[in-house]
Amino acid sequence: MPKRYRDIYPSLPLLDSDGIEHASAAQLMSVQYFQAPPDEMPEDVFAEHHLLLNLRDEPHRVQNRRDGELRDFTFHKNEIIMTPAGVRSGWRWFAQSDVIVVTLEPAAVDRFAERELGLLLDDTQFRDTPQFLDADLCAAGVMLRDTIQAGDMSSAVMFEAMARVFLVKLLQRYGKQRPEEVAAAGRFTSAHHRRVLAYVRANLDRTIALEDLAREVGMSPSSFSRTFKEVIGRTPMQFVMSYRVEQSLEMMKDDTRPLGDIALACGFADQAHFSRSFKQLMGKTPSAHRTDA
Repeated sequence: MPKRYRDIYPSLPLLDSDGIEHASAAQLMSVQYFQAPPDEMPEDVFAEHHLLLNLRDEPHRVQNRRDGELRDFTFHKNEIIMTPAGVRSGWRWFAQSDVIVVTLEPAAVDRFAERELGLLLDDTQFRDTPQFLDADLCAAGVMLRDTIQAGDMSSAVMFEAMARVFLVKLLQRYGKQRPEEVAAAGRFTSAHHRRVLAYVRANLDRTIALEDLAREVGMSPSSFSRTFKEVIGRTPMQFVMSYRVEQSLEMMKDDTRPLGDIALACGFADQAHFSRSFKQLMGKTPSAHRTDA
C-alpha cells in the first residue's frame, strides 16, 4: 500500500498545517514548511500528489529520481516540482532547503474539481507536468504558510480560504481534464457536467428531478442516468443528495444558523429529512456533527 509522503521526511517541518483544528480543507491538502540541511529521501511510491515550492533565493542543485529516471538539475526560486500519486520518487538536495511541501489527497481533489469547478479530471493527473516556474502559485503557498504560522483563532478560517485559492489556481492552470472523446464515448462530457452542476447550484433549495437534469443536457432520462453513472461513478440523484449535504456542511459553520433553516436552504423537505440524509452520508446527525465540530 502506498505511503503518505510525510512518513519519510528526514527532518521535522518548522510549520505544519496538521496542527490547525477544525479546518475542513485538511481533507484536501496538508502543508509543511521546511528549512532542512542537505539530505536525501529514499525512493518510494506515495498515496498523495505532492508539490515542492522552492522559496530559496539562491539556486541550488537537486537530484530527483522519478520512476527510475534520474533528473539532476538546478532548482530556482519560485520553481515547483509536482509528483502525482502512484509515481515512485526519491530526492537528494545539496544545500539547505527553503521549501513548502503541499500534499493533496487525489480523491478529494477530484471531488473538489468536479463540484467546485465543473472539471472532470483525467486519471493521469499531473504526470505530464513535473516541473514549472510559477511565482503566483508560490505566493499563494507562502500565504498558506503564513496562515499556519499565525496560529491564532482565525487560522482555520484563513487556511480554509487560502487552500481553496491555491487549489483553484493549480487546477485551472495545470489540471488535466478527461479527454472529451473518452467522455463522449459515454455521451456525457465535461461540458454536460458543468451544466448539471450549474443547475443544481441554482436550484439547491428546490426539488430536483432526474428529468430536470436530463433536460438540461438534452438527453432522455434513461440515457442520462446511465451515462452519468458511468462517468461520475454514482447516480444523478446520489450526486444531488451528496451535493446538498456538502453545502449544508458549509452552512453549518455558522453556529447561529438553525438546522431547520439550513435544511430548507439545501432543498430538504424538512429537518427530519435533512437529518436522515445527513446521517446516511456522514454517519451521524447534523446536530451531532455540530456538537463534535
